[in-house]
Amino acid sequence: MGIIKGIAVTLYDKEEVGRDEFNAPVYEETPVTVENVLVTPEGDDDIVTDIQLYGKRAEYELSIPKGDTHEWQDRKVEFFGQTFHTFGAGREYIESLTPLSWNKKVKVEKIDG
Repeated sequence: MGIIKGIAVTLYDKEEVGRDEFNAPVYEETPVTVENVLVTPEGDDDIVTDIQLYGKRAEYELSIPKGDTHEWQDRKVEFFGQTFHTFGAGREYIESLTPLSWNKKVKVEKIDG
């Protein structure tokens, strides 16, 4: 039996650095490598549900390792040589009651370009 291991994912942390002429926030993105992230393709039923709920087509679900303190909601991520955007509220489980190494999940959609 093999050990389950995730991959390295580049997460772009956002920090508000000011406001534009319409008083909308302006952000600066900083790439951070997060190790041991599980990447799971979404099934057909999940894709249909996400389109109905969010108007977005989920490509993958990311399982985030325990102890990670990064903000994953509404962030750009890169893996498999492609760029994605996280959406939805995500899910977080009680760390001490969750087996294995991951206790958060977030869905991503593909960014064109």
